[in-house]
Amino acid sequence: MAPAAGQLTIPDRLRQGVTARQGAAGERWLAALPDRVARHLEQRRLTLDRVADPGGRLSLICLVRRDDTSPAVLKAGLVTPETAQEHAALAHWAGRGAVLLLDADPAEGFLLLERLHGDIPLRSLTEAKAMLEATSLLRRLWTAPPAGHRFTPVSEQVAQRSAWLGEQRSTADRLDARQLLDEALEVAAGLVDSGDEQVLLHGDFHHGNVLAADRAPWLAIDPQPLVGERAYDLAWLAQDRKETLAAAPSPQGAVRRRLQQLSEAVEVDADRLRGWTLFRAVAAGLTALATGDRAGAERYLEFAGAL
Repeated sequence: MAPAAGQLTIPDRLRQGVTARQGAAGERWLAALPDRVARHLEQRRLTLDRVADPGGRLSLICLVRRDDTSPAVLKAGLVTPETAQEHAALAHWAGRGAVLLLDADPAEGFLLLERLHGDIPLRSLTEAKAMLEATSLLRRLWTAPPAGHRFTPVSEQVAQRSAWLGEQRSTADRLDARQLLDEALEVAAGLVDSGDEQVLLHGDFHHGNVLAADRAPWLAIDPQPLVGERAYDLAWLAQDRKETLAAAPSPQGAVRRRLQQLSEAVEVDADRLRGWTLFRAVAAGLTALATGDRAGAERYLEFAGAL
């Protein structure tokens, strides 16, 4: 039997993530979410085991059982431009390297997924082993996009982010990052102009978005799919566990070695990887600063500076 809406609790992580991004509109979405999820559980004949806590930053993760008692996950997510095509990417991959999509109501933000081991992320492995598994998984995900797809091109996303970043110079000055920002914008413009690869990308690939599974050792979750060059996807993985790089005797040397190892592992041009890593790290840093996360911003910008 589906639970009453009052039995569905909103984890703090989700509340903080949604309100930081959406403000008052996010509060309204959160207020309506328990009723919407309860109705969906009843309509789909799903039984709630429990709500995952801390769960996602933009999604309520419900561990459920289907009518035949098989385990699954109901993901009730905030629909954003980044997440709107998550279902399409998962359907295209059809379980090859990624969590299997069982059912979807994308307009409402509901995805029914195979249940993975949410308490065992790839981050639980040592860095060297995690990077080896991650690059192997990326090779499986990087495929030609389907005909007639609606995935956002990397060039379009970069243009939008560059326009926003161009307005953040006074923000960057707060952390003495104006030079980094200007370099990131210049490098990104050159990469867009010279890139022609058209591959389906995960978009948000890092160790936390890879979980242990039963039918495969590791599977990716939570794509924010794009179409473009592989180096753009790899750039987000390159900044993972940046705290360990910062703690190395020579942080700049550690960063250079990581980029070289990653570029060789998947045969991506090292200079393009460096450029996209710089752009994505600076963008993440200034986004964190704009939302009040100064410590997170400093970590991203320190990593960018080591590039």
